[in-house]
Amino acid sequence: MKGFGDLAAIIRCLDIPEPVREYRFHPARRWRLDYAWPDFRLAVEIEGGVWINGRHTRGRGFLGDLEKYNELAMAGWSLLRFTPGQVRNGEAVATLLRWFAPRHEGTK
Repeated sequence: MKGFGDLAAIIRCLDIPEPVREYRFHPARRWRLDYAWPDFRLAVEIEGGVWINGRHTRGRGFLGDLEKYNELAMAGWSLLRFTPGQVRNGEAVATLLRWFAPRHEGTK
């Protein structure tokens, strides 16, 4: 997915810890998180197809995402969701930097 790889390249240039890609957070389900920082309990999901009736915005996909995100929250995780456009325009990076600022003192 366009935007998914872009964020990985950008994150490597930032002064924040590197995430785990395709992280399985749930012991019984096969759900994966696009990016995860398990030590911080932070997840990032890139939601594609917003304007073209993609999987994340259609019935079954939307309901599946709700279940996944609710389980994530009940496990004590924070979730940040972005579109590929938000990755490209820098909004995702700005939000990640704001999230990590009070939690991270510049060590990778």
